[in-house]
Amino acid sequence: MAPRPAASVFVVGAVVALLLLPPPAAAAPVGVNWGTMMSHPIHPSAVVEMLRANGVDRVKLFDADPWTVAALAGSGVQAMLAAPNDQLASLARDPRRARDWVRHNVTANINAGVDVRYVAVGNEPFLKSYNGSFINITFPALKNMQRALDEAGFGQRIKVVVPLNADIYSSPENKPVPSAGSFRKDINTLMVDIVNYLHANDAPFVVNIYPFLSLYQNPNFPLNFSFFDGATKPVYDQGMVYTNVFDANFDTLVWSLRKAGVPDMRIIVGEVGWPTDGDKNANIKYAQRFYNGFLRKMAKNIGTPLRPGRMEVYLFALIDENQKSVLPGRFERHWGLFTYDGKPKFSMDLSGNGKGNLAEVKGVQYLPSQWCVFNKDTKDKYKDLPASVNYACSNADCTPLGYGASCNGLSHDGNISYAFNIYFQTMDQDVRACSFGGLAMITTTNASQGGCLFPVQILSASGRVVPLIFWPITLVMLVSVINLL
Repeated sequence: MAPRPAASVFVVGAVVALLLLPPPAAAAPVGVNWGTMMSHPIHPSAVVEMLRANGVDRVKLFDADPWTVAALAGSGVQAMLAAPNDQLASLARDPRRARDWVRHNVTANINAGVDVRYVAVGNEPFLKSYNGSFINITFPALKNMQRALDEAGFGQRIKVVVPLNADIYSSPENKPVPSAGSFRKDINTLMVDIVNYLHANDAPFVVNIYPFLSLYQNPNFPLNFSFFDGATKPVYDQGMVYTNVFDANFDTLVWSLRKAGVPDMRIIVGEVGWPTDGDKNANIKYAQRFYNGFLRKMAKNIGTPLRPGRMEVYLFALIDENQKSVLPGRFERHWGLFTYDGKPKFSMDLSGNGKGNLAEVKGVQYLPSQWCVFNKDTKDKYKDLPASVNYACSNADCTPLGYGASCNGLSHDGNISYAFNIYFQTMDQDVRACSFGGLAMITTTNASQGGCLFPVQILSASGRVVPLIFWPITLVMLVSVINLL
């Protein structure tokens, strides 16, 4: 997920929900987004086994990394592969690049037994925060990729899509209702061309919807409107009743598509979820409330007021990713249904029936049970603390220490120990990573405090060793994640 700009009350974040016609009696199985931006990845084959154990039959990837994709071969799990934004220019400029991409990432994987269903071209390329960097190259890249799939004989089976952020459509502030929604003025002509091209190729529109972001971006946003349990004042719009922001956001897109001339275009919700840390509203309680309501809604095939029936959605995300950018917010690293070590964060039944629970990833191995903590006896070196803590948090994930986060209640010394330990674990417990000029020491006593977990890192399945870079301990760090001191 890319950095997200502020949105109107109904336009929350964006990329994908597929509406299948006609809606069958059985609920559509939900898919998941499988990101890999973590320092210590779990082996993909173990992740795939966990997906199968949980009945997940489709995944949305953010690239076409061979290590990850190969694990899907023969699994029965459908895949959406992706060409990242940094490949759009070459794909747009030269059709041969698209043909090469299809040959290496589609044809080869299908021959190996991977069930490829979609190819995503870019990821939220029209974000306002990108300042138009991809405006002129996304559509040409899309068309070249579609032609390459057609030439390879996959055009009818595999569809090219563009996952888009909901900032591409909105309702005006003076009329914040779905029926007033339309595509953004600066890209309206381009969006009309894109959606009509997608529709002509029987490809769906992919959009990311994040009720959490409405709450995060607007302190006056009604909390209960983010959830699905009806405890809120409804919004009325042309005979339609909206009791949650997800439905309102989705139908704002439906109206935008109507105005673009494709009223019956299929929609996939590519990302929808709730983070569990890094913000006062990102917690287990709210995440469980959101998913319980959302999955019950999916199980009943309710759809939205304008599009009742069966939906295809991809939950965001599978496993926490400790190397994601925190520019959108510290919660970015905590969207996972599973913790860094493949354990479910809370009781959850993907069927929406409330009778099951998630199966964890099997066979995960941990580093030794040891922690790096602040050595309080080195008082004469306290002057080096700010630089040491900043360095640790610039190279490891200190987001749980932020305001309202799970470790926000630690003491002064506890904050320091957390920073030292998370850096130590990220560096594979290298003894040199628990020095900080004598300010730190290794202990075998669990350093976790209250509800704040001091994690022990897992053995990385990638087999790579994170390089340890030495800097003068008195160096003033240019990037400070959290001002702990």
